[in-house]
Amino acid sequence: MKERDYMINILNDQDLVKLNHSAAHVMAQAIRRLYPQANFWVGPVITSGFYYDIDLYGEVISEADFEQIEREMKKISKDGKRITRAELSKSEALELFKDDPYKIDLINDLPTDEVISTYKQGEFIDLCRGPHVETVKEVKHFKLLKVSGAYFKGDSKNKQLQRVYGIAFRSQAELDDHLFMLEEAAKRDHKKLGRELDIFMMSDYAVGHPFFLNNGMILRNELEKFWYDEHTKENYEFIKTPVMLSQELWEKSGHWANYKDNMYTTTVDDQVYAIKPMNCPGGMLAYKNSMHSYRDFPLRVGELGHVHRYEASGALNGLFRVRSFTQDDAHIFMTKDQVEAETIRLMDLIDRIYSAFNFEYRIELSTRPEAKFIGEIADWDESERILEEVIKKTGRQYQINVGDGAFYGPKIDFQIKDSLGREWQCGTIQLDMNLPERFDLTYIDDHGDKVRPIMLHRAIFGSLERFIGILIEHYAGAFPLWLAPKQIEIIPVNNEFHLEYSQKIEKRLKELGYRVSIDQRDEKLGYRLRQAQIMKVPVQLIIGDNEINDETINVRRYGSRDQKAFSLEEYIEILDTEIANKA
Repeated sequence: MKERDYMINILNDQDLVKLNHSAAHVMAQAIRRLYPQANFWVGPVITSGFYYDIDLYGEVISEADFEQIEREMKKISKDGKRITRAELSKSEALELFKDDPYKIDLINDLPTDEVISTYKQGEFIDLCRGPHVETVKEVKHFKLLKVSGAYFKGDSKNKQLQRVYGIAFRSQAELDDHLFMLEEAAKRDHKKLGRELDIFMMSDYAVGHPFFLNNGMILRNELEKFWYDEHTKENYEFIKTPVMLSQELWEKSGHWANYKDNMYTTTVDDQVYAIKPMNCPGGMLAYKNSMHSYRDFPLRVGELGHVHRYEASGALNGLFRVRSFTQDDAHIFMTKDQVEAETIRLMDLIDRIYSAFNFEYRIELSTRPEAKFIGEIADWDESERILEEVIKKTGRQYQINVGDGAFYGPKIDFQIKDSLGREWQCGTIQLDMNLPERFDLTYIDDHGDKVRPIMLHRAIFGSLERFIGILIEHYAGAFPLWLAPKQIEIIPVNNEFHLEYSQKIEKRLKELGYRVSIDQRDEKLGYRLRQAQIMKVPVQLIIGDNEINDETINVRRYGSRDQKAFSLEEYIEILDTEIANKA
């Protein structure tokens, strides 16, 4: 699953692409002026701005140097030089960049007859396909964001270069808005909040494999309960398949040829096994365990399956990119004439689940990859046509994402939008006419003949771990009542006089299943109230003389200083309704 951890996608705006591409060259020119020995590898535009990979031959750029580099960039911009394109033959390019080993390497990888283009502004020239703005004067509103290490050509065996990131906009207002959103995103960083709120931890003893702590397990369990409840309403069956399966099975499924480099393997009894990166082959075996009739269809089979995928260490990112995670998979088997109705029903289920978290989303239809795919092109074309017609019938807007289908079939991807406007690809519906063939899946039709079922793969959370990371940032750690690890904190003003009544309230709430505790530490009331706010507990009940005398509770909600008195039973009704509605 892809993540999009930015507030704007530069690649969706060709004017911003040109501006950021040009800003990358202005940055490189400024760095070359300040560090004359610098050589540059590549400097592409990315979804969140631009970067350049740089070799400074021993010197190091830190964020403390950004101000000086930006000042030099502004000088270059004010100078107003035109950005000019030139085309060279391979031999001319090799001569021009003969003292730059990185450019020589790039040029030598190009075909002999390819026309090579360069872009030049002032004294700076670089290999580049473009496009660029007309003059550096247009590069006015920019910011350098961070610096990190990056191996030459992405290979850890090669030299590590420095990668400097930045972003440019058309106006200062746009830049200021974006920087504000980046600051807000930093406050919501799920790695920071996950640690502070005791949700999860990471360890060097298990790189890329998250440890869920008690609060995290409560969150997971609530999400899983919600998932099972909603799928039970939709008449799903549930299975659990083995984590490790033989190489022979992965060859049959096509994963061995298409995904082997991302799989963990081991040898048992002289036979190679792989820890599953996906649940599908196990689901195929479960289907084959018994005979099926058309009367069984659609057969909806769900599995919260624990999978492992080898991800490069440099790509790991908290819960967003891990090496082991739980996929909320399901495989739906059906006749061909059921595909439309079943896909529409599934889209409605996804809509219902996302609405519980106030997620908006948009839809992409991802089509056949250019190279790595299995099956006949005719089957792919038909599958893509079916999915596109289904989306159109629902009246939903969609975009085509060319070449991003799974290796076994096209898919409908759901890009959810969080509270900061960032997009995350989580849900997916994949139409598969290939695995039923590979696994010789059959059912008995209404004529008594054995025929192939049509199959949908689908996920809604995508990865439970990653979805939790998204939720942490979406809610800034302040989860709604139904999800919050601790729902209620009872705070007696003075333990000597108010603890006993507080304990009666706690007992009643616990009997009803609420996650509640008493903060009876020997600390001032203000301190304990602040701690409850820091831990983002949704409800705080403050108990003093008035509450005991009136047999009430004094309620304060997270993020508010307002307090209001209720009877306990009256407020329980309010809480019950809030949880039932997932408000």
